Amino acid sequence: MKKRTILLIGKYKKVESDISRYKRNFFVLAIDNLLGIKSLKKHDLEKIEAIAFKGHTNFNFPIMKKFPSLKIISNFGVGYDTINVEDAKKLNILITFTPDILNDDVADMAIALYLGISRKLLDGYDWIKSGKWKSLGEMPLNRKVSGSKCGILGLGRIGFEIAKRLESFKTEIHYYSRTKKNVSSNWVYYENPVELCKNVDNLFIALKGGAATKGFVSKNFLKALGRNGILINISRGSVIDENSLLDVLEKKKIYGAGLDVFLEEPNINQRYLKLDNVFIQPHQASATIKTRQAMGDLQYQNIASYFENGKPLTVIPEMK
Repeated sequence: MKKRTILLIGKYKKVESDISRYKRNFFVLAIDNLLGIKSLKKHDLEKIEAIAFKGHTNFNFPIMKKFPSLKIISNFGVGYDTINVEDAKKLNILITFTPDILNDDVADMAIALYLGISRKLLDGYDWIKSGKWKSLGEMPLNRKVSGSKCGILGLGRIGFEIAKRLESFKTEIHYYSRTKKNVSSNWVYYENPVELCKNVDNLFIALKGGAATKGFVSKNFLKALGRNGILINISRGSVIDENSLLDVLEKKKIYGAGLDVFLEEPNINQRYLKLDNVFIQPHQASATIKTRQAMGDLQYQNIASYFENGKPLTVIPEMK
């Protein structure tokens, strides 16, 4: 295989990207983020044929045009909403992603967030550490998990795995998706997502990110979920009207939220840090050693396969 020039963009942990493997088969350049493009020389930009991308900043037409020989962007992750698909199509650049590999980890995190906010797990830890257990006795009662009615917004790969896990908690499953899915007849389908919110105790958001879902979970959704509702988000911070969410959390108009994703990560809105009814994590749902290694392997294989036979393993749906 002819040695091509590729660019790695992102801060990869060692387990996530085997740089030595890339170097055995490609001429490799690396930068930490898209701003680092300014450090690359013109003749390097002209030679780059593939990009391995790990990032959360907008990768659009003006940036893609800087790479006249670019043929493929191999994304690290299942979400590729920061890469402008239409711009890539105009330039005949393929985009790949790493689906399925992280479904279990992300679904597991959704359940962890659900348990964390429902059963006040952080409060329980603090109750012991602060000495309140000894001085005040039992901590305040919290929410029962088993036997609830839970809604899933977006029954894709990850939404389905969340629903299957919830079934083990004797949960009644309700879901919204663009089309009705071929799933258990016991699962209740809604064409209207606000109606879904009205009819469940808790809401899990597993929507795809991007322009089509920006601010999708609006004030009306939160009002419909109600004072006793719990919201869990493991998709993208952009799918929620964040100010409306913060407003209802501050005013106790929903019970609480479990969140792994936010707008403007890692510079999240400081209002979250003043709340006692959130259970938050630093966008680490897929961050297990085994899964991140597998994601890195697939990211590499997509590039290698493209140059071997013109057929990457996991092209995004919009380009199939």
